[in-house]
Formats: sequence, C-alpha cells, structure tokens
Amino acid sequence: MDFTNLVEQFTSMTCVLSVDAGSDGTYGNILVVTGNRAFRDEIENLTQKPFENNTPYYYSLPKDLNFEDFIYRSAILHEPLHTYVNLSRMGLWVEMYLLPLDSESKDRGFCLYSFSISPQVDRNRMSDLAPDTANAVLKSCIKLRGADDFLTAMHEVSCDIRAICGASRCTILGMNNDDEVCTILGNAHLPEFHPFPADEKTKRSFYKLMLTWNDTLAGSTCLIVKNKQDMLVLKERNPVWYESLSRNGVDSLALFPLKFNGQLLGYIWVTNFVVENAVRIKEVLELTTFFISSEIANYQMLKRLEILSTMDILTGTLNRNAMNNRVDNFDETAGDIKTLGIIFADLNGLKMVNDSNGHSEGDRFLKKTAAALRQIFVDDEIYRAGGDEFMILVPDNSREEFDEKVMELKEAQAKVNFAMGTCFQEGNIDIRAALRAADESMYSNKEKYYSGHPELKYR
Repeated sequence: MDFTNLVEQFTSMTCVLSVDAGSDGTYGNILVVTGNRAFRDEIENLTQKPFENNTPYYYSLPKDLNFEDFIYRSAILHEPLHTYVNLSRMGLWVEMYLLPLDSESKDRGFCLYSFSISPQVDRNRMSDLAPDTANAVLKSCIKLRGADDFLTAMHEVSCDIRAICGASRCTILGMNNDDEVCTILGNAHLPEFHPFPADEKTKRSFYKLMLTWNDTLAGSTCLIVKNKQDMLVLKERNPVWYESLSRNGVDSLALFPLKFNGQLLGYIWVTNFVVENAVRIKEVLELTTFFISSEIANYQMLKRLEILSTMDILTGTLNRNAMNNRVDNFDETAGDIKTLGIIFADLNGLKMVNDSNGHSEGDRFLKKTAAALRQIFVDDEIYRAGGDEFMILVPDNSREEFDEKVMELKEAQAKVNFAMGTCFQEGNIDIRAALRAADESMYSNKEKYYSGHPELKYR
C-alpha cells in the first residue's frame, strides 16, 4: 500500500505509522511507513542520518508508552485522536493529530500522524478541551483556588480524580527533600481499601521509591499502565516497584509528576482505573496536574514565609514575634496542658565579645548558645526574646523533669554563661504571671552576677 501521495498533501510534518495487532489486544512492531518532505527533513536534521521508510518508529520519534497507546487506538481501534503535550526531556510542546486509515490486513493497522512542535506552551491550545474534560478540570481549579484549607481541598480533588478515573485509589504525594519523606497531600480510596499508611517508616521508604519514578517515566510526561503488556514494560524499568504493585493487586495505574518551574514537587498516583477511558483520563490529569503543581508551589512558598516570620534566622530558634503570638494565644491553644515551666536565660558577656572580637564572633557566640539550649530542651519551645535573651517554654513536664533540665542548663554554664530565672506552674496556669516571675528572677540573678563582676556590667 503506497501512502506517499497522501502524506505529501500535508504541509505540516506528517507520516504514516503501521502497527502489528495481537489477537489478545496487545500490539507488536510499530513502524514509520513513510513521511512527507517536512517530516523527513526534520528527522534527518535531528538524527543526522538519512530517513528510511518502514523502520521502527523510535528511530525517528521519541519512544513512549503513551504515544504507542495513541497509535494503537488510532490504527487498530480506528479512533481519531488529538492532543497537546509537553515533551519535557526535549523542552518542546507538541500538538498531534492521529487519523485511522483503511488497511487490507486484519493483523496490521495504519494511521496518519501529523504534528507541529514549539519550544513555548500555547495557553489557548492547552485550554482547548472537550466540554466534559474542561468541566472536570474547572471543578478542580475552583476547589483549589477557593479553599480556606489547602489539605482539605487537595483531598477533595483526589476524590474527584478517583471518581473520574473509576479508580480504586488516587493519592497525591509531595516530596519533602529536606527530611527525605513523602507527604500525603490528598488520598481517596474505595471503602474496601486501606488508607495510605501515614507512619514515619512508610513515608521514608515511599520517598526512596519515589526517587526511582523519574527513571521509570523514561522521559515521558506520565506513565499509564493498562494491561499485562504495559506491566511487563514497568517490570523491566522498575522491578522492585512492579513486585510491590503485584502483591497489592494493582493491574493498572497512572503516574503523573507534579512539576513547577522545572522543580519536581511530587506525584499523582492512580491505581486500578477504567482502562477503556485511558485517553480521557490522560487528558484530564495532564491539565489538572498543571494547576495542582501551581497550588502546591504556592502552598510551600506560604509555609516558608510563615516559617521565616516566626524563625530567628541567626540562631534557628523561634523569634520574638512567634513568642508574642504564643503568649497571646496561649489560653485558646493550651488545651489539656497540666503544667508549665518558663525559663528566661540572658547571655552574660555578649557585649564584651562583640567589642573585643567583632560582631561576627558575637554571632557565633549566640549560635553556640542556641545549640546548647537545643541539646537540653529537645522537645520544648525555644525563643530568642531579644538580642542576648532567650525564653524557653516547657509544657507538660513534671516538676522533677523541669528541675532536671534547669540543672543541666546550670551545668552547661561552664561553656555558656547565663543569668537565669525560672517559674513552674501546675494546675491553674497563668502564663503571663509565670513570665513575670521568671523575668524578675532572671534580672535578680543578673544583678547578683554583676555585683560579683562589676567590671563586666557594661560589657
């Protein structure tokens, strides 16, 4: 069958692809039968080799499971298809059309593939969707943008995605690269399935698994496994993950990376979906992940700003703003706190260090002080209340535990010299009264120190 005249009627890059069809719904070789002049010139420019007819498609085009599925659907199932996708590994956006062609063989199908490429995304093409797809994506966008609680919105979106896919589970996972754990941003599953485990061990082991997924994608924008043939490809790429999926009864899955400005933020993972709807599922998820990634990046930025607004950058302790907010809101958030210990620790001799050795040495002195406090008050709240003054809030410790920590702090004065004041309350807690008592005690202690070292009073 000669398709040469057909492809030359197109001005855009166009070729004819053939697919060998199996009797069990699988497919075999996919070949580029022929291409028009625009296609041949582009391929020869990219490969620096003469183009040849009837060669494996991956000699000319990127090898990709999703692309193979599109070719199969068009050539064998006679579906006309259109999509607009990002080839992230090549830094290109591709708009593609696949049209089924008649075939004289029942074991081989043909389709016409016409496409255009550009280095920049076309927003109009991205939003050119079927009404039901556009409605599904819009629904998710409204939930994400209008939500007061980010994690609640992400859970609702994961429920929507699971329903659209007819899947057993949809999980939205973030990656915390600093702590090397995954974070569960959204999780929806059928009632008969267990929730995604949230224990620390699972989150750490799953993070390590997620690090392997980029190689499993093999340069594609997503991974969609629909049948045993696709599962064998997954087994070859990631045998450890394949074994885990097999043990848990997963026979189909979709995996989409969540990226923003080139940074990988996490993944959407859907299992046991309705494979007959794979094309629509891919279309919905490709665009939905675009908006989800943007929202995750915005959420992370706000969390970082929140941390910066409460953190003392020099020492890594909480700052005075955080301390004031904690005190102001203590009665509302105290809940079932039974005891409260307060320690004020004022660093003696900081001015002398600054004057003698410079402020950089004084900064190191403050960092050393904060490190000493963190070693003792591991699970407690440490605030830098002022230039050389720290406040430690110790909730729900027994009097003996509190006194033991105070004693450790006194013993640490061989390295760092503090003027200290403490207060311990049990039962009816009045945080402001405790702060006043500890502060007065600290200043009394400081006066005693300087009475014994008058030469250091202004140093």
